[in-house]
Amino acid sequence: MITTLAQWLAGQTVDPKLASVVASMAAASAEIAGILRLAPIAGQTGLAGHTNVQGEAQKALDVISNDIVLNHIGQNSEISILVSEELDEAVHLENQGQYMVATDPLDGSSNLDVNVTVGTIFSVLDASKGLLQPGTAQLAAGYAAYGPATSLVITFGAGVAVFTLDGAGQFVLTLDKVAVAAASSEYAINTARERFWDEATRSYVAENVAGETGPAGKRYNMRWVGSMVADIHRILMRGGIFMYPLDSETVSKGGRLRLLYEANPMAMIVEAAGGASTTGSEKILELVPTGIHQRVPVILGSAEEVARVEGWYAKA
Repeated sequence: MITTLAQWLAGQTVDPKLASVVASMAAASAEIAGILRLAPIAGQTGLAGHTNVQGEAQKALDVISNDIVLNHIGQNSEISILVSEELDEAVHLENQGQYMVATDPLDGSSNLDVNVTVGTIFSVLDASKGLLQPGTAQLAAGYAAYGPATSLVITFGAGVAVFTLDGAGQFVLTLDKVAVAAASSEYAINTARERFWDEATRSYVAENVAGETGPAGKRYNMRWVGSMVADIHRILMRGGIFMYPLDSETVSKGGRLRLLYEANPMAMIVEAAGGASTTGSEKILELVPTGIHQRVPVILGSAEEVARVEGWYAKA
């Protein structure tokens, strides 16, 4: 029996108003999926000629995706605030709803020109509690992965479900109660940054490279897509660990990935599936943000691998 997203949401023990926020982000993701599929034909690839608040060059599709998200949440009276990677400031909508959405509308957009999986990441919070809330305050989190199929991953904090976009534009449940494998033999890190790594990161990776002859006692494979959504989706499906640690080049900024709309929602999803997350020395979900675009180190995935990394940081 096929279960649609609408049917699944109706069966969850959450406020229907909260479910409607997730439905709005799902609708935005379905529209973005359609735009991405035809973007090369429509000439919508390449740079937009602008930079975002992080000083990163915006792709045309970054701007288009942000506009799509803004349009969909603007139509939902339950959402009053939007925080987006592509906008300098939070947008306070005319709606008087109780929810805030924090989003990266198009994660990994540097991969667009080579047809690699990209995605949309989002977090839902209680708007009445302000912009700067820890990850533990999240009410829901999710991401869409635009690859060979478009996958939508959702959690309300207890369990993780995966939906797939069908030919009629509906999300259909394809996996329920996803569990991240406790152990794994895959790790994802950008090895081109090795010269900047701290000793804990260098030691953990060295153990993995040593394989079955080293302390880890097993052979590892390194995987790195360069799109957080793609790397996390792989880990959710078959285990592994994702690492973008603090290093000597990113330390002045506090890290590379943004806390509110990248680290927090991904940490919530991974932990709800039985995995673990950390900065190396602190729990990601317990960090109290200091700004809406704050950056942090991110290490998350299979619990045993995350524990090994934390062990190295404890020795530092």
